[in-house]
Amino acid sequence: MDLATVESRAEPRAFSPKHDLPEEYRTGATRMLQFHANSEIMGAYLEKPFIRQSPSLDRKLAFSAKVQDEIGHGQLLYRAAEALGVKTREQMLDELANGEGKFLNCFHYEMTDWWETPMIAFFVDGAAMKRQATLKNSSWEPYAHAMDKICFEEGFHIKHGEDVLRELATGSKREQKLLQEAFEEWWPRILQFFGPTDDQSTHHDFMAKVGLKTASNDELRQAFLNSYVPKAEKYGLEIPDEPRIHYDEDAGGYVLEEDDLDWEEFFAITKNDYEPGLNQIDTRAAAQEAVEWVRTSLDASDSPAAAAAGGD
Repeated sequence: MDLATVESRAEPRAFSPKHDLPEEYRTGATRMLQFHANSEIMGAYLEKPFIRQSPSLDRKLAFSAKVQDEIGHGQLLYRAAEALGVKTREQMLDELANGEGKFLNCFHYEMTDWWETPMIAFFVDGAAMKRQATLKNSSWEPYAHAMDKICFEEGFHIKHGEDVLRELATGSKREQKLLQEAFEEWWPRILQFFGPTDDQSTHHDFMAKVGLKTASNDELRQAFLNSYVPKAEKYGLEIPDEPRIHYDEDAGGYVLEEDDLDWEEFFAITKNDYEPGLNQIDTRAAAQEAVEWVRTSLDASDSPAAAAAGGD
């Protein structure tokens, strides 16, 4: 199948491993899926410390379940990428550990305090849902199938994040102050979650033509603003003065001054050239090394020699 045929046939769940797809499609889909899978893994590592740091048993259990879900999402997506025949799961995991793998900007920042957790568990996961809901219509069928499960579970994650947000927003004056400070710090990062503006996006046009993506970065960012600015205000959060945002009656939505965002920092992050992000990558590399013995043992148990010994 050539690229022109792919473009003409591109529709939700149109292509599967049984199709002979052109290299351009397989490479582009692999890049997109690997980025998504890496982000699920790195998001889990960002939240993992809060299994211990959560203030109650219920919260600990919720974070434990959430981290487990996110790791599972990563594995589903690596398998959907592997089915394209470009890279193996092991190659993608190795690239993530050695700093070659890319992942979402929000997971390059450190999160150290409890009142920061809703920034990921509610706002970032809410932004993710805006994107992921559209990916259920991806032309790569294994990707779309993975999103059916992932979106179902992410809905629970957002409810969990909103519950933490509500508890802090209705808590003591100190808790409300710390929540507001965390929101002010994370808000610009959250708005950059969807990637560069459409005029700076490198891959969108191709991804849209072959049906891998069905919504642009700007469209998704706009949908998030229209939905989540009112939600933030509902819980008493004040929208920061920077970046500038105002409601446009004629457009029927919020208008963001995108030039107010720090795109220089953003593009440094996309190259894995941002110091806190390097710390996150090192954490992932150390974790992968720590469990190397498990993979080695499993590989050895699957070897022909081990099978023959078992037969004796």
